[in-house]
Amino acid sequence: MAQQLSKEAMQELYAWIDKIPLSRPKRNIARDFSDGVLVAEVVKHFLPKLVDSHNYFPANSTQQKLSNWQILNRKVFSKLRYHIPEDTLTKLIKSSPGIIETVLCMLRQKIEEELNSVQQMEHYSTGADKSFLDYGPPNMHQPQVEMWYNSQNQRSFCEQYSHLDPEIRLLLEEKEQALFALRETVGINLHGSFPTLNLTEEGLVYSEALGVCVCVWRFHVAMIGEA
Repeated sequence: MAQQLSKEAMQELYAWIDKIPLSRPKRNIARDFSDGVLVAEVVKHFLPKLVDSHNYFPANSTQQKLSNWQILNRKVFSKLRYHIPEDTLTKLIKSSPGIIETVLCMLRQKIEEELNSVQQMEHYSTGADKSFLDYGPPNMHQPQVEMWYNSQNQRSFCEQYSHLDPEIRLLLEEKEQALFALRETVGINLHGSFPTLNLTEEGLVYSEALGVCVCVWRFHVAMIGEA
């Protein structure tokens, strides 16, 4: 945190800040940002859902400034995998020269990383929706594709576990349906066939594609072994 920025890096940082609409002008950056309010506005400009502006109050008192920064640490920076230590907070509150620039430089990096992550997730989600539509036979609308895919999955399940005890087969079917619902929730790309369930010696049902384990009573496993 104490690493000093070069003059070029500082000028680039100031230019970046000047492009962001803030509630008050930047005259003395160390003093203007000392209460944390403008820092919250910077994050909110790029990641609006991450910041609740009502949590931060313009302040001259050390106590309120510290409160603002602590809320930022706890509710905002933690979600960006970032944390400002207490000794740095003290320097920020006292408007020590060169500290806010270092903080903002690191914060800028974290914001850009988060934006890149969000863009990748959106791209992945779009690709998943398209691949789902491409998965079924041609000339099918989306509801028909979903019905076809579910019927294929159900038939595959019945064929795979038809030799098991009906009670065990019902339990596995419930787990399979739960995993399918989870898969839709997290938007996993539907390339290839639906993940199969495997019984392990430890009495677990495991889905390789989702990395999800659900417990099965040991006596059920024993019944499968006798079948």
